Amino acid sequence: MGSTTEPVESAAPPPGAASPGARVAGPELVKAKILVVDDDARNLLAVAEMLRAPGLEIVTADSGEAALRHVLKDDFAVMLLDVQMPRVDGYELAAMVRGRPRSSRVPIIFLTAYNKDELHVFRGYTAGAVDYVFKPIEPLVLKSKVDVFVDLYRKTEEIRRQGEEERRLLIENLRVRNEKLKAERALRRAQERQEMILRSLPIVVTSRGVEAPFPALFVSDNVERLTGFPAEHFTGDSAFGASRIHPEDVEGVYKELESALETGSYACEYRWQCADGHYRYFLDQGVLSPEEEGRAREIFGTMFDVTERRMLEQQLLHASKLEAIGRLTGGVAHDFNNMLSVVIGNLDLLRNTLRAEDDKAKRRVRLAIEGAQRCADLTNRLLAFSRRQPVQASVVRLQDLMPGFLELLRRTLGERIDVQLRMEEDVWPVEVDCAQFEAALLNLAVNARDAMPEGGTLAIAVENRTFGEQPSSGGPVGDCVLVSVADTGVGMPPSVRERVFEPFFTTKESGKGTGLGLSMVYGFVQQSQGRVEIDSVPGQGTSICMFFPRAERRADGEPGRDEREALTPAFGEGETILVVEDDPEVRQVAVATLETLGFQVREAETGDAAAAMLKRGDGVRLLLSDIRMPGDLNGIDLARLVRREWPAIDVILTSGYADVEGALDEFHFIHKPYRASELAEKLRVLLES
Repeated sequence: MGSTTEPVESAAPPPGAASPGARVAGPELVKAKILVVDDDARNLLAVAEMLRAPGLEIVTADSGEAALRHVLKDDFAVMLLDVQMPRVDGYELAAMVRGRPRSSRVPIIFLTAYNKDELHVFRGYTAGAVDYVFKPIEPLVLKSKVDVFVDLYRKTEEIRRQGEEERRLLIENLRVRNEKLKAERALRRAQERQEMILRSLPIVVTSRGVEAPFPALFVSDNVERLTGFPAEHFTGDSAFGASRIHPEDVEGVYKELESALETGSYACEYRWQCADGHYRYFLDQGVLSPEEEGRAREIFGTMFDVTERRMLEQQLLHASKLEAIGRLTGGVAHDFNNMLSVVIGNLDLLRNTLRAEDDKAKRRVRLAIEGAQRCADLTNRLLAFSRRQPVQASVVRLQDLMPGFLELLRRTLGERIDVQLRMEEDVWPVEVDCAQFEAALLNLAVNARDAMPEGGTLAIAVENRTFGEQPSSGGPVGDCVLVSVADTGVGMPPSVRERVFEPFFTTKESGKGTGLGLSMVYGFVQQSQGRVEIDSVPGQGTSICMFFPRAERRADGEPGRDEREALTPAFGEGETILVVEDDPEVRQVAVATLETLGFQVREAETGDAAAAMLKRGDGVRLLLSDIRMPGDLNGIDLARLVRREWPAIDVILTSGYADVEGALDEFHFIHKPYRASELAEKLRVLLES
C-alpha cells in the first residue's frame, strides 16, 4: 500500500457547531488538504476519522517516499508526520519538505509515542516542526491544533485571491476610465459594467480631490456595506471621510495621498471608525489620473477591508508571546525551585537539630518553611498559567483547596469586585490537576472582572449534583461536583455565547485579549472527564458551570502540622543511594538529608559521571537524580539506562521544572522543592516494595 486519499464529507455540521472558516453566507469554503504520514494503517485511519470535516481532504501515506510524491503533486494546509518510520523517518521527511521552496512554509506537526525528551523535541523543531502531538492522541487537542493551521491556510488563500481580484479590478477600472475619453457611448457601457462589478465585490472604488482634506468626488455604493454609511455621506461632506480616520493614522494617510502627486500612486493602511463605533482596518491604494487640459486631476483608488487579516496577525503574535513567556517562566521556575530546595532542605535539617524544649526556635523554623512553601506554590501557579507544568491529577477535597485560593482571587481582582464563596459542607472529592484547576478558576474570574468595569459581585458555588442519565450536552453521568462562577457583568448576546470556547475568539479590543483563556478552560475540563455549560443574558451577567465526576477513591490525606514536623526516624541503614545533581548546594542538602535518614550516600554532578560510577559497581540500591543536567545524559536518559543495565536499582527523578510529562509516567517523581518527610516517604515505599 502506497498512499490513500480520504474523500471530503459533505454532511452539514450540527446546529451551533463552528468549523474553521465556516460562514453564514459568502464565497465558497476554500478547500484544504491535510497530509497524514504514518507507517501504521490503523493510525492513519484513526487520524483521518478525527479530522474529517466539510471542506477538508485527508491525504494519507504510509511511508516517507509516498508522502514525497504527494508533496511534489499537491499543496497542503498542514502535514502530520509520524517520527518513527522505516527508511525515511519523520525528521528526514520534514527536512526534505522544508528544502523544497514550494512546500517550505507548510506547517508540520509531529505525531509520536517516543522521543518525548527535550533533546528530541528540540531536534523536531530544528527540522522544521511547528508543534508536537504525543500518542495516544487526544482528538480534541489534535483537531484544535490542526484547525488553527487550516483556518490560517484558508484565510491566506482568501486574502491572496482577493488581492489578485483587487489588482484585476484596478486595471479594469483604469482601462474603463481611459475608454471614457474616447467616446460617450463607450463611456455609458463602461459605467454600467463598472456598477455591476462594484456591487458584487467586497471593495470600494473612490475618486478624491488632490488637495487636503482630499474630498471624495465619487464613492461606490457598496461602501455602506463595509462602513454603515451611504455614499452620500462621503460625497456630500468634503471632510467626512478624513474626520473618521483614527487620530494616530491621519498624518500617515495625508502624507501618502500627497506623495501621489509626485509618484503617481499611493498605498496606505489605516483604521476607520464605522457607523457602529468600532474601528476597522482598510487597505487604501490607487493612482493619480493623467493630466488633461481643462480638467482637474483626481486620485482614483480602492478600499479593501483587511480587519480579519490584521486580527489574525495579532493573534499569531499573541501566541508567540505566550510561548516566549512560557519558556521564560520555565527557566525561572527551575532556578527558583532549586534555590527553594536549598532553603527548605536546610530548614528541615536545622529543625532536626533543635532541642525538644526550644519551642520558640522551632516555631520560627516552621514559619520560615511555610513561607518558602508558599513561594513554591506561587511558582507552580506560574507554570500552570504558562502551560508548562506536568499534569499531576490527584484526588482532592475542594473544601480544603478553595479557602486559600479565595485569598489569591481577592488580591488579584481588587477591591471593586466582591468575591463570595458558597460551598456545601460535604462536597465529594474530585480527581483533577490542582494547578490547572486554580488556573481555570482564575481565568474565569479575570474574565468576569473585565465584564464588570464599574465593579460588581463574583459568586463562586461548589455543590454536589447527581444525574440519572447523560445530559444532552454530554459529560459525566451519576455523582458530580458542580463548580460555578457567576458575575453581574454586561453579559453576552447569543452570537458571542456560541463561540466563547473557540480558540482565538475574543470580543476584547485589539491587543487586550488572545482568545485562548476560555478554550484552555474547556480543554482542562474535558481532560478531567467533565463538561462546561454557559448561561448569559445581556445586561444581567454570565454564569459558567464546570461539572467534574466524583472521584471513586478517597482524597489523599494532607498530613497535619505535627505530623509534618515530626522527626523522621532513620531507616536507611545498610543501603547505598546515589545522588545526581548538577547544583552543588542542592546536592549538598540532599546528601545531608539522606545521611540523617541513615543512608550511605554517593554523589555525582552529571548523568555521565553517575553512569561511570555505576559501571564500577558500588553496591548502589537507589538512585535520586535531577532531570535537567548538562552532558550527554539528562536525568531521564540516566533512569532508562539504569532500568536497562541495572534493573535492581530503584530510581526517583526530581526537578523544579520538567516539560516531558509522558516520560515522568515511567518513573517515580518528586517535585522540587520537596520536604525531607516527602523524600523519606518515597524512599520508604521503594524499600518496602
